[in-house]
Amino acid sequence: QVQLVESGGGSVQPGGSLRLSCSASGFSGFTFSNYVMSWYRQAPGKERELVAFITSDGGTRNYADSVKGRFAISRDNAKKTLYLQMNSLKPEDTAVYYCKANRRFTYIEYWGQGTQVTVSS
Repeated sequence: QVQLVESGGGSVQPGGSLRLSCSASGFSGFTFSNYVMSWYRQAPGKERELVAFITSDGGTRNYADSVKGRFAISRDNAKKTLYLQMNSLKPEDTAVYYCKANRRFTYIEYWGQGTQVTVSS
């Protein structure tokens, strides 16, 4: 079993920034670098949507059109941590943000419990 714990959420004014972190831990032999990592978000009354993902070695990153140029996903495999730098935040970015781990070449996936981000003046 893999545990994912998000942190860094909070309330911020439009135009502000936040940095989310997702710390991973697991069974003996767990290797963070074997997992593709993603950030999702879910706003009230809406379906959960993919925000960004990053491949296991960090070589490829992809973003939803709504966050391109404002958000940056990164990872530190040595620290077993995933990050999401969010700049120029908008009210429509308000949501619960979740990280997800997908083990490469399998359908195995794990989710964190989520962290709330609220953008409001």
